[in-house]
Amino acid sequence: MAIEFREKPGIVAYLTAGDPDLATTKDIALAAIDNGADVIELGVPFSDPLADGPVIQRASERAVARGVRLTDVLELAKELRALRPAAGLVLFSYLNPVVRMGMKTFCARAAEAGADGVLLTDMIVEEAGEYLEEMKANRLAPIFLAAPTSPDARLKAIAGVSQGFVYAISRVGITGTQQKVAGDASELVSRLRQFTKLPIAVGFGISNAEHVRAVGEFADAAIVGSALVALIEKTPPPEAPTVIGQFIAGLRA
Repeated sequence: MAIEFREKPGIVAYLTAGDPDLATTKDIALAAIDNGADVIELGVPFSDPLADGPVIQRASERAVARGVRLTDVLELAKELRALRPAAGLVLFSYLNPVVRMGMKTFCARAAEAGADGVLLTDMIVEEAGEYLEEMKANRLAPIFLAAPTSPDARLKAIAGVSQGFVYAISRVGITGTQQKVAGDASELVSRLRQFTKLPIAVGFGISNAEHVRAVGEFADAAIVGSALVALIEKTPPPEAPTVIGQFIAGLRA
């Protein structure tokens, strides 16, 4: 298990795999790890990313248009695992591409690629039986989203089957940057603490050092996604790894 937050708050960096291209995503991920990211979430491009805001939607559309598929992301994960064996590596996908590949095949290939965990954004814990069986068989950590609107019984169920960390959504809605960390986030983390000793990482809207410091006051890690993807979008690809590395380093400044 490589998912470990050695410094608080930990940093989880989300990248849409294949945007702007797979080779650049690899270099960006390496730069993020080398500058302090504890975990890389490799986003699988999908044609209907309903949980994502416009920034990640555009990134996904660009990657899909380039022909990037789940098999490419698994190969990218394998390369990253070989190059940075101590980094946490999570595959972040919608359920549809995984179903197309087959749950059993996907979990086996994710493990073979060296992934530590998987987050299927539209997989609900109440219907995760087969998924959890295959994840366990392949020693992969299932990671679920916990929302402020979830009742305690559901948070308990999510905490009970999660491994690696629990992903706490800072607010209801889609991904995207915001001015400040939502007040619901600390209350949600407090509620989750009743049910788990796992680290709790807060995502959705975390985009700068001020947000990371705020999250560090009540959670174990901050998840940064849209801010990174937006930076990649406006940066020439050859410069993107350096720019992202500097950005990640600045999050704990």
